[in-house]
Amino acid sequence: MLDSLLNITKVTELRNKVVYTLLMFIVFRLGIHIPVPGVEASVIESLFTSGNLFGLLDLFAGGALSKFSIFAMSITPYINASIIMQLLGAVVPTFEAWSKDGEEGRKKIAKVTRYGTVILGFIQAFGMTYALRASNALIDNSFMSVIWISIILTAGTCLLMWVGEQITAHGIGNGISLIIFAGIVARFPDGVQTIYQYLQVGTINVFQAILFAIIAVAMIVLVIAVTQGQRRIPIQYAKRVVGRKMYGGHSTFLPLKVNQAGVIPIIFASSILMFPATLAQFVQVPWVQTVASYFQWGTPIQTILYAVLILFFTYFYTAISINITDMADNMKKHGGFIPGIRPGKPTADYVDRVMTRITLVGAFFLAFVAILPNMIGGLTGIQGVYFGGTALLIVVGVALDTMQQVESLVLTRQYKGFVK
Repeated sequence: MLDSLLNITKVTELRNKVVYTLLMFIVFRLGIHIPVPGVEASVIESLFTSGNLFGLLDLFAGGALSKFSIFAMSITPYINASIIMQLLGAVVPTFEAWSKDGEEGRKKIAKVTRYGTVILGFIQAFGMTYALRASNALIDNSFMSVIWISIILTAGTCLLMWVGEQITAHGIGNGISLIIFAGIVARFPDGVQTIYQYLQVGTINVFQAILFAIIAVAMIVLVIAVTQGQRRIPIQYAKRVVGRKMYGGHSTFLPLKVNQAGVIPIIFASSILMFPATLAQFVQVPWVQTVASYFQWGTPIQTILYAVLILFFTYFYTAISINITDMADNMKKHGGFIPGIRPGKPTADYVDRVMTRITLVGAFFLAFVAILPNMIGGLTGIQGVYFGGTALLIVVGVALDTMQQVESLVLTRQYKGFVK
């Protein structure tokens, strides 16, 4: 492995990409420590607890939201705009045509996504700032102050969007994903420090710390295995003679991922269930407080609803993101068929049946990973250290994707790859 890492420095193109990506990370981390003017930092910190929506957003922002810096909203509006565009691509004919129009269509979708990011970013920034105004977190409570802070937060998100696109174009990996990855990984030293402080004061013992480390390593291995897991359906292409050339006659496979939905179901379910607890911080009404108490993080009702919503959103997002009918039609047009299955609708029905079964496994896996932090806290007694769920899936997924891109670049320069 050490030899493989040293080989990276010998490939000039790859070395330049890695250095450029690291420089963009420095810009991101510097922006986290630039505070937005006119905000009371002490009031902001009191709003961030483990069971509300602000805590989830702060996780994606790498701590920028709790500091209320210019990158407080992180890249979340861009992610929301991208998800909305993907969902609209399944119902709006224009967007669907763009998605099938190659590079030109992707440029149009990217342009609309950027405009959507600005609009969603300003709406989110205005709502967040107005809520902070109600909590007396602003030094100046005038309406113009709210507008000014909202513009600053929106500009910070646009700058991060530009940084992510530059990483994708000139660096290594997907820039937007790497920004989220960097934000989550930046919280790792805080977690280690918390465990060390627990050991010092005697809150936990060495055995509990070792048990936590063993569970962490085991879960990382499990997440990697499921993330890489595929159900490969064999496909045979018939031979075709065009002029003097023969095409087809080869076999391949259709890869169906076990976790096709990725981390999206957990994000959707978390946002819905954390909303009552977040609302209760600003609405001091008895019945609102009572309802919010049932949805506090870790309660039985919250845990059950969390798992059920993840199962639902896994199937929903998988159905939206994969068009099995088009997949079967394209296979038929190119002379492909699944051995023993007739082309056309029977192929679509067969793929849909297989996809439904493996999605069930992926849905239960996501639900298990999502409630993992509660289980780890109960087994080890370590509270306040977030491990599992959204963060684990994002970190592992982005790391695997980036390593595969590094592997492809290394293989173009030498026969021995980077990843074994």
